[in-house]
Amino acid sequence: NLQKVGIVSFKAFQESGGDHSFAVAVLDARNNAYVITSHYGREANRVYAKPIEQGKSRYQLSKEEIEAIYKAING
Repeated sequence: NLQKVGIVSFKAFQESGGDHSFAVAVLDARNNAYVITSHYGREANRVYAKPIEQGKSRYQLSKEEIEAIYKAING
């Protein structure tokens, strides 16, 4: 069961008008599941998903993704 959520909003690109980008970590009791990140820009929107195992990922994480995972784990 997924039961922990952490969300971070941020400005991914200078040309974007506000904090329209985000990272969302969704975890179970063992801190496994995924983090989804959306980078919003005027020309395009990019979405990434990375698996999380015991609060870590085998993929490089951005500072916003790390913060979202921290918020999910620590409330």
